[in-house]
Amino acid sequence: MSARPEPRPGVMQIEAYVPGKSAVAGVKKIHKLSSNETPLGPSPKAIEAIRAAGHFELYPDGSAAKLREAIAAKYGLNPDRLVCGAGSDELLSLLAHAYVGPGDEGIYSQYGFLVYRIAILTAGGTPVVAPEKDYRVDVDAILAKVTDRTKIVFLTNPSNPTGTYIPFDEVKRLHAALPPHVLLVLDAAYAEYVRRNDYEAGLELVATSENVVMTRTFSKIYGLANLRLGWMVGPAHVVDAVNRIRSPFNINGPAMAAGIAAIQDEAHVAKAVEHNERWLSWLSQEIEALGLKVTPSVCNFIMIHFPQEPGRTAKDADAFLSGRGLILRRIESYGLPHALRLTVGDEEANRLVVEALRDFMGVKDFMGGKHA
Repeated sequence: MSARPEPRPGVMQIEAYVPGKSAVAGVKKIHKLSSNETPLGPSPKAIEAIRAAGHFELYPDGSAAKLREAIAAKYGLNPDRLVCGAGSDELLSLLAHAYVGPGDEGIYSQYGFLVYRIAILTAGGTPVVAPEKDYRVDVDAILAKVTDRTKIVFLTNPSNPTGTYIPFDEVKRLHAALPPHVLLVLDAAYAEYVRRNDYEAGLELVATSENVVMTRTFSKIYGLANLRLGWMVGPAHVVDAVNRIRSPFNINGPAMAAGIAAIQDEAHVAKAVEHNERWLSWLSQEIEALGLKVTPSVCNFIMIHFPQEPGRTAKDADAFLSGRGLILRRIESYGLPHALRLTVGDEEANRLVVEALRDFMGVKDFMGGKHA
């Protein structure tokens, strides 16, 4: 007998998720470009909705009915097929808990969101990793990993931290080849940023399938990361299963009010998309002009690759940039020690990053800003 309570087997083997840093000792002004937060902030209407929420002594609506109705109205969905959560992270975990157990396997791609692995392990399952090609999800590699024990496949599209995506035809090909008992989870946290003709988030596939769900978030383009708010859409039987294990009051009232206002403020979303389109392209071109490789991205961030030579590594660059108050995301935990992830910031931050990288790389004849 143990002298103290012990976690069940496997818990202490889970590597805890470590978020990007948000401060640097001794540096007063910080530009936090490590967590893919929108530089425009939330809709002013969402802020006003929070202020007007009130009634903090009362429990919130446990079904998030008005929020589900607002989401349904925007996308033409049945609100009964929606579940809201404390960020899409909670919903990913709930799906794993509902469909994965000891002896089961869950698949995700090589550079998929770290929460997938944590969710599968926490549910008692075995994580299975499918390799990627050129930092892109490889459908054939995923299918090669499917066994009789596979219960869930997490597909990040577009992908974090790489910023890449696969066309919707590939998503449909993956789904068509999966056994019907395998749940396909489409994680479309960055869908609002994508401007590609061959991309679809997958709502149609969810509507016409019995084994596909989609998760979305208010943390990115809507700027409500601090409130922890997300949603999923799926078949009625999946929604029923998730609601049975969901905490009864998992969404707070101010978050629901802000979410409703945010999703209805299409002008603010359009402004965020326009800002991202301009500066994503600018950052990619300017940084590549310094001799650094940038993986093409459709999201609100880019992955920058650094040389392996001493003094020029990603770790060296991170230290150099941090000293100037520019915080990027180190992604060793994703198996990418040679790269940093840079969130598209406001104009000041974007220009400062390029200037700092120019100094770091020792490029003296750099004509910064030519693509602005």
